[in-house]
Amino acid sequence: MKIVDFKTFVVGNPPPSFGGRYWIFLKLITDSGINGFGEAYGIPFHPTVAQKMIEDVCERYVVGKSPFQIEKIWRTIFSSGYTQRPDVSLGGVLSSIEIAMWDIVGKELNKPIYDLLGGKVNEKLRTYTYIYPDSNDNDVYNNVDAAAEKAIKYIQKGFNALKFDPVGPYTVNDPRTLSNENIQHVENFVKVLRKAVGEECDLLIGTHGQMTSNCAIKLAKKIEKYNPFWLEEPVPPNNIDAMSKVANNINIPVATGERLTTKYEFNEILKNKAASILQLNMGRVGGILEGKKISAMADAFHVQIAPHMYCGPIVAAANLQVSASISNFLILEGIETWGGFDSEIMKKYFQWEDGCILLNSEPGLGIEIDEEKILQYPYDGKELHLEMSE
Repeated sequence: MKIVDFKTFVVGNPPPSFGGRYWIFLKLITDSGINGFGEAYGIPFHPTVAQKMIEDVCERYVVGKSPFQIEKIWRTIFSSGYTQRPDVSLGGVLSSIEIAMWDIVGKELNKPIYDLLGGKVNEKLRTYTYIYPDSNDNDVYNNVDAAAEKAIKYIQKGFNALKFDPVGPYTVNDPRTLSNENIQHVENFVKVLRKAVGEECDLLIGTHGQMTSNCAIKLAKKIEKYNPFWLEEPVPPNNIDAMSKVANNINIPVATGERLTTKYEFNEILKNKAASILQLNMGRVGGILEGKKISAMADAFHVQIAPHMYCGPIVAAANLQVSASISNFLILEGIETWGGFDSEIMKKYFQWEDGCILLNSEPGLGIEIDEEKILQYPYDGKELHLEMSE
């Protein structure tokens, strides 16, 4: 079996656009008729440019190769241009290719990918969602009463873990020191939500690197009495020492990883004890096997895995396959009950039930993309998947 062709797709994610403005998919085509899909997450260029990047790499290193040569092709691409160092752009490109190869391998062997990664460890996977607004009038990001009302609705659906960012916009000038008024606002936000959901629901503080280390420590001490499940990315990921300082001076677990790529960057987190929860995204870290390796490294440090997913359903499926096969899995991010636009473009997808995603035994990624459907949603915007405030 050889890969003989490929096709890229940029899928516009219509409003409310939970999961980003668009998703970038790759289809690898083999001479046996078995095809596989992958997804690239967070390449910091316009998606048409990202498409060209993926196509260039496929033409150079993928076409004509066996999809079973995952490790060899990975090393070749990672070393391209005499680099061999972490890069989020190449990480996204590489992830899309690697995930698609695993999809082909699983379909060829008629096995779900988790069976090829050592077998199923977890029968079902606990999930969480952000607290999303019902409409533009429901400002759950700034109005704590609206957030509490929506949180209760999620609990009634079966969730027992919810995430929110009470700190406010993340900006190009971060990190910053919050004012006392800002800190009081955050404390009140967490307090009201805790009172609304009770102790049975975990609250995940999903900050986005807005704070300096000293500010993050000060904030954590204010909210620790409300028993947050974690404090996510309290400082930007460009200073591991600063994140380590936070992790070692607060009583809330630190989670990080959505902006990191490959085992090499995660190694820095582990050896510096900068986090106790890793939020790797299989569409950025280098794919499924790289995610499995990072999980094994984390296991040696007694660090847990909580895959990040603010993107499309192919990354969601890749996250799920790795999570199913590891013993240090903690929780899986999803977008509400996995029944939005991500589900609409699928002929076959996963079932969400009582706060968990149920595994299936379908081969490969366990999903089937509706190609005719995704072609109906081109992206014609100029903005990137996510943008920081100025």
